[in-house]
Amino acid sequence: MRPLHIALAVLVAAGWGVNFVVIELGLAHFPPLLFSALRFLVAALPAVFLVGRPTVAWKWIVGVGLSLGVAKFGLLFVGMDQGMPAGLSSLVLQVQAVFTALFAALFLSERPGGRRVLGMGIALAGIGVAAVDEGAGGPVLAFVLVVLAAACWGVSNVLTRKAAPRDSLNFMVWVSTVPVLPLLGLSLLFEGWDRDVEALAALDPTGAGTVVYVAWISTVLGFAAWGFLLRHHPASSVAPFTLLVPVFGMSSAALLLGEEVGPLRWCAAALLAGGVALTSLARPRPAVVPPVPEAREAAV
Repeated sequence: MRPLHIALAVLVAAGWGVNFVVIELGLAHFPPLLFSALRFLVAALPAVFLVGRPTVAWKWIVGVGLSLGVAKFGLLFVGMDQGMPAGLSSLVLQVQAVFTALFAALFLSERPGGRRVLGMGIALAGIGVAAVDEGAGGPVLAFVLVVLAAACWGVSNVLTRKAAPRDSLNFMVWVSTVPVLPLLGLSLLFEGWDRDVEALAALDPTGAGTVVYVAWISTVLGFAAWGFLLRHHPASSVAPFTLLVPVFGMSSAALLLGEEVGPLRWCAAALLAGGVALTSLARPRPAVVPPVPEAREAAV
């Protein structure tokens, strides 16, 4: 990769890592489901009028919109609102690579090789260490919600692979149109009309800034830059840069939010990073296709 493209990949990873700190700040201004709905509303408008018509079937847009936008981000925002630290969230969410590999094996017939299985085991060990660390002084339910968010991300990854969008920015903008109404409905149901109206009435520059960051910097510009890199370089060269996301997430949370990063969390980070690297970079075995019987055999 060119040095400029490497710098762009690092910049995107940094933006996605800092995004967890911004989410933490935004949750001080908005209920979690309303905040998630605003994220996708601002990401979709006015971009949806600028990117052209969808390049994939609507079933994939709706499927990814529900699994990624409603389920993954809804669970993540609620989990963080319930006390899951920003830095730890950025780390635990990377177990999505393990869920992606599992779901790809189940639904895409991608047989994981020995290296990938080993990577999945190491990453799950990292989740176990992180769970012990968080269980010692944090809410377990919030931790579980973020792990479930990672599982939903794995589902959306498999659906995205099936959709195979030619233009990742076009795809992401159209996907962003799907979660808005479901998230608003869930917010009204669980968070209440009064709480939502109060949050919107008290909107200040800081709250507005968090929405703009998670919508445009993290979502629209982030995926546009990532799509640019994937169009110019093999995925195996670009994907490893996502391992920098929890590095930036944990370091920015420590610097800006004062989160403590103890030995157990560093151990979990090392296990997760190593496991995700093995899981993401190892090539799956092709599915075994049974031989087509000859005519005389088929007639038996």
